Amino acid sequence: MTAYDLYQLFVGEIGIPRHEFLYELQYWELVKIAKGYQARSRNMWSAIRWQTFTLMNVQVGGKEMRSKRIFTPKDLLPFPWDNKEAASPLSEADRQELQDLIDNERKKKL
Repeated sequence: MTAYDLYQLFVGEIGIPRHEFLYELQYWELVKIAKGYQARSRNMWSAIRWQTFTLMNVQVGGKEMRSKRIFTPKDLLPFPWDNKEAASPLSEADRQELQDLIDNERKKKL
């Protein structure tokens, strides 16, 4: 992820005001916000996966799904976070790039 991607995530998708993102929030606050956003997104996708699995089970039939080795919603649509070794929302390189962006913006303001 580039600094621009992180900026777009926090300001564009999450909706944090630009001034607050660049000048007021600390890094640890951004990490907490990113984790919360990620958890909310995962919950939404998990609900969609469960609904799709249930609908397919009714429409196609459980016997047909089992013959294709679809026993659970995770078999139907696996997500990267289903793996127990899910990565943190920001890598060390992303963190440093974000910190540099914020530092540069704060220097411009002074």
